[in-house]
Formats: sequence, C-alpha cells, structure tokens
Amino acid sequence: MKGRIVDGEARDRLIIWIRRRMEEFGITIQALADSIQHDLDHPPLYRDARGNEWNGLGDHPHWLRAAQNAGVDPEFFRVEQPPARESANVRVDGTRRDPRQLDLFDRL
Repeated sequence: MKGRIVDGEARDRLIIWIRRRMEEFGITIQALADSIQHDLDHPPLYRDARGNEWNGLGDHPHWLRAAQNAGVDPEFFRVEQPPARESANVRVDGTRRDPRQLDLFDRL
C-alpha cells in the first residue's frame, strides 16, 4: 500500500490538523463543546439549497431576507423536524422495533 493513506493514518492526520487549527484560532475544547451543545439545543428551523441555516434566533439572515424580497415564502425553507424519540421505535403497523436491530430498509 505504498503511497496510500490507510484509514487510521488519515484519522490521525485529521486530528492533528484540527488541533492545530483550534490552537491557531484560540478555540478551546470547552468552547467547542458549548457550541455543539448550543447547536443541539437550537436545531435549524430553516435551510436553503446551499446549506445556509437559521435556527430562528436573532435577525433574519441575509439569504432568507433576499428570498423574502424575491417573493418566496419563508415556510418554503422550513426544515422538517424529526419524529419524537419514543415514536421512532414504533412501526406503521403499531409493533415496536428494537433500535439495536436497525435495518436500513426497515420503514417505521
């Protein structure tokens, strides 16, 4: 495998790169954890085709204002919320499924 990076080595290189960027920009592990938790607590409510997101906090972002000014209803960009965790383990026929035996083709 000369000249190819195996998965473990690629992972190690990525971790080193991330640590260097964090140090370069003064990002601490705690700041990263806080940011991740904030994102989990405030999931995006709106998303456009380019991946821009807005969680409804603060002013409307430029991309959403531009779409509104062009006559597009903001509801067009609303993100569908995932089902509640409890109902995620119930199939359409009412039977329960074991989440440990998830089949990628198994429909709820």
